[in-house]
Amino acid sequence: MQFDKKSIIRAKDVANKGIVTIDGMATAQEAAALMRTEQTRYLLVEKRHEDDAWGMVVVQDFIKGVLVAGRSPLEVNIYEIMTKPVITVPAEMDIRYVARLLFRAGIRRAPVEENGELIGMISLSSLILENEIF
Repeated sequence: MQFDKKSIIRAKDVANKGIVTIDGMATAQEAAALMRTEQTRYLLVEKRHEDDAWGMVVVQDFIKGVLVAGRSPLEVNIYEIMTKPVITVPAEMDIRYVARLLFRAGIRRAPVEENGELIGMISLSSLILENEIF
């Protein structure tokens, strides 16, 4: 995807549309199997109700919450090791501000939200490696 330097590139223009979700009650073993099947390094943890926040679990959470802690992946539920709440990015946000937000928050990726619905994921690396923004 090549962009004109004068046009504004929005989060929705570069978001990866593949979102994989999991229930927070799933075990770490189930989540790891899903990540392998879907070939992803993160899963969004589903909201329990409308007013709840999204969660996210990444590979590092498994390392810290299961391997290093010496716990069985069959006995660890995702809600125990996930990050919650997750910062979401408005679909219309200029990617310059997306990059600044993610960088300053110390996170690598965030869901992109439009009209209360998740429409994709955006990451710092995808801004550079998957898009010809410069």
